[in-house]
Amino acid sequence: MDNKRSERRFSINMIAKFLNEKKIFKSFRITYQVVWNLLLIFIICFVSLALFVGGAGAGYFASLVMDEEIRSKEEMKMDIYNYEEISEVFFADNVLLGALPSELERREVQLEDVSEHLINAIIATEDEYFFEHEGIVPKAILRATYQEFSNSSLQTGGSTLTQQLIKNQILTSEVSFDRKAKEILLAMRLENFFEKEEILAAYLNVVPFGRNANGRNIAGVQAAAQGIFGVDAKDLSIPQAAYIAGLPQSPFGYTPFLSQGRGVKENLDPSLNRMRTVLTRMREKGYINEKEFEKALNYDIRANLTDPLPSTHQEYGALMQEAERRAIEIFSNKLMEDDEVNLNEIEDRDERIILQSQYREQARRDIRRDGYQIHMTINKEIYDAHQEVIKNNNLFGPANKLGEPEEVGAILLDNKTGAIISFVGGRDFQRQSLNHATQAYRQNGSTMKPLLAYAPAMELGAIQPGYIMADTPYYYKSNPNTEVRNFGRNHLGLMTVREALQRSRNVPAVKAFNMIPQDYGRELLLKMGITNLDAGEPYESTSIGGLKHGVTVEQNTNAYSVFANEGKFIQSYMIEKIVAKDGEIIYNHEHEEIEVFSPQTAYLTLDVLRDVQVSPGTAPRLPGMLNFRTDLAGKTGTTSDTYDSWYVGFNPNFTMGVWIGYDTNSPLQGQTGPRTQQIWASLANAAHKIDPGFIGTNERFKMPSGIVRQSFCGVTGLLPSDLCREAGLVKTDLFNAKYIPNKVDNSLERVNFVMLNGNPYLALENSPQEFTQKGISIKGDLFKDINNILDSLPNNWNKIIPDQTAKDNGKTPSRLTTVTNENGNLKWRKHPDDDIIGYRIYRAPNGSDNFTRYQSIRSDQELSITLSSGAFAYKVTAVDVVGRESEPSSLIITGNWQETLLEDEDDSVNKKDEKKKDNKKPPKNDEENSGDGDNEIPNPNDNISFFNEKPGSLSNRVLS
Repeated sequence: MDNKRSERRFSINMIAKFLNEKKIFKSFRITYQVVWNLLLIFIICFVSLALFVGGAGAGYFASLVMDEEIRSKEEMKMDIYNYEEISEVFFADNVLLGALPSELERREVQLEDVSEHLINAIIATEDEYFFEHEGIVPKAILRATYQEFSNSSLQTGGSTLTQQLIKNQILTSEVSFDRKAKEILLAMRLENFFEKEEILAAYLNVVPFGRNANGRNIAGVQAAAQGIFGVDAKDLSIPQAAYIAGLPQSPFGYTPFLSQGRGVKENLDPSLNRMRTVLTRMREKGYINEKEFEKALNYDIRANLTDPLPSTHQEYGALMQEAERRAIEIFSNKLMEDDEVNLNEIEDRDERIILQSQYREQARRDIRRDGYQIHMTINKEIYDAHQEVIKNNNLFGPANKLGEPEEVGAILLDNKTGAIISFVGGRDFQRQSLNHATQAYRQNGSTMKPLLAYAPAMELGAIQPGYIMADTPYYYKSNPNTEVRNFGRNHLGLMTVREALQRSRNVPAVKAFNMIPQDYGRELLLKMGITNLDAGEPYESTSIGGLKHGVTVEQNTNAYSVFANEGKFIQSYMIEKIVAKDGEIIYNHEHEEIEVFSPQTAYLTLDVLRDVQVSPGTAPRLPGMLNFRTDLAGKTGTTSDTYDSWYVGFNPNFTMGVWIGYDTNSPLQGQTGPRTQQIWASLANAAHKIDPGFIGTNERFKMPSGIVRQSFCGVTGLLPSDLCREAGLVKTDLFNAKYIPNKVDNSLERVNFVMLNGNPYLALENSPQEFTQKGISIKGDLFKDINNILDSLPNNWNKIIPDQTAKDNGKTPSRLTTVTNENGNLKWRKHPDDDIIGYRIYRAPNGSDNFTRYQSIRSDQELSITLSSGAFAYKVTAVDVVGRESEPSSLIITGNWQETLLEDEDDSVNKKDEKKKDNKKPPKNDEENSGDGDNEIPNPNDNISFFNEKPGSLSNRVLS
């Protein structure tokens, strides 16, 4: 029973235990379910919250980038590689000159040309997971976001190199979630399109590095390496690489140099501490070992900083300015062409100027930031030598009253291509940045004469080098009250075209210009590149250099190359080609030939211009100033009041022009012509020393076909007549075969003339023949516009009798009172009347009062005869142009002539006449008249002489 009771109790206990355990289990299960449900609820809430936050974040992110356009690979490539890079300028033959001035100096470099140390330093410092991430590092972004929201004092940043590249090239440096979201999106897209090496190369060329030794802003590792340590990026050592890699965090805070080239900072601790940080990270990442780390820390940065380089802009300021100016012109024209903009079609002047300025500004920005290579035609050695020449102050005159120095502009051109080999922009670019060779407009004085007067007139056949022109008083046709004035205010009379140009006479030049149509002259100037003309130009005064707006030295020199190029104009240029940074040639100069003159006109003109360097030319001393000999032609020029002095000279290879003057118009002082020519010669000698074959060529200008050497009569240019030959007026010169004369000259005639006061005059009908001579005169009114023909006749025209008739004063000559016997010579003084053409000498033998005409002397002969031996009496009378004779002079007696035989000395002539009447004998003819055997009496009708017969040639003749 007890056992049963025990079993029952056990069973009850077991049941109770079971029930109790079941109750506990049930409670656990309930608890579990509650916990699980709560956990599920929490998970669901958390996930829901996460989804909500993620969705909200995604939505927010999407809202931030919704305005960012989806960029293609090509668009992103264009954006990433569109970084500002300096453009470089090169001399001829690919000799580097330097970089154009820009706000930022950057030089592109390929990744393989960058030091491995620098790459490692950049990676270790800026983006240690660069080769692993896909453009962003999430934990870095979360960390940076938390620091931003918590306003933490520690800001570690979260940008990868890819993000930094996006920020620099596509976005801005604005601090905002909007910009950051776009940066993340674009960085991931960039990683999808490009290889890591491409992204790294772009970053290394973009990142800023502060300033270089010259104080200029720099970007890119190549500019940094050169500007800070004076080495290329590929040659950077570990400490140098670490120093540069630390700069991008604070480029201008860590840069070692002061602004504006003022030297090195006194305190370099911030940048050196940053360098230590970079080295530490390089060591931690295994890029360098401990030994390299310690060695790099001991590197003396300050001692190894590079020195400032001579500024290209300071050393070659004029050249850099000119290269950029011309490149801008090329680019702006290309931009307008691409936009189909034609400035000539825009009538409104202000609108045209504004539009042109806008395109030029755009071109300037493009050139300064797009890394072009601008290749010039300038020969560096010759250019440098020319700048040295003008440092010689002895070549120049003194400063003017304003204190301005005498300035100079010069340019040297290659005739065959138009390439500018060298130029001189001025004496001091730092003082005056105006380029006097290419940008200063001045009147060109007499250098205009061949361009606008003589060559055009020869082209039309109006003149040839041997034609006669009158350098006599002349008035402008357009202003009859204004006289054309020569330099020296004088006139040289009749002269050939050759001599007129050789001696640079103004009057013949204006006359030559008036032989051509004005429109034709304007067309020629435009063809020769002289385009800055006033609406009414050319005027008459333009032909002697009176351009309203003037010309540059380049324009004037370029125009002269026409004569060396057989009459063809080739535009001068300085930019040979422009190459983009990818190697594409975007501009290549092509020259064009424009026919201005025929080859015949060009040669005739240059042949005359050869004579300018020969006396009496205006530059006879120049050849002696040269260290070489060459076929040189050229022209001098001086403007009114000597404000400007020019010389333009050329040979078959080159043309060079030189101008001197003051920036503010002031008269030049001293001998300006020789000074200008000495400068030209000095520049030519300097160039010859460098390139003797080009400057001092032995080649001569080749005479083209169609040029002939022709004899002609110098009066009219027609074929010479017999009278022309007799007068010695036959000339020979070069002609264009198209314009050789085909008619015989008929401008001359034979005339009788007498001499009055040493000058020839046409004889009157009743002029005594014994005093008249036969000569040659010009017919009609060929030179009727010349007031004083005597002053206008050339020296070699001594056989030409001018068209002026002798004048009678209307009264009988007075008696001669100055007749003397000096050592057997009968002498008397010139009669004071101005119409005396000669003198008669009468003689009576001893014992006779019969005075007969013994001799006649013209007024232009020596007033003296040799007295005969024996006893004679002599008397002298003066004869005027119409034959009136003065009373006889007092007697001159020789030998033992018996005075007692004469009743009255003064009436001897009358008594002689009375005896003749008493004798009633016919007068003896010349053959019957007797005398001394050496005194032949010729017939007066046979008295023929020439203007140039020597005085006294009739001294032994006896005239009845």
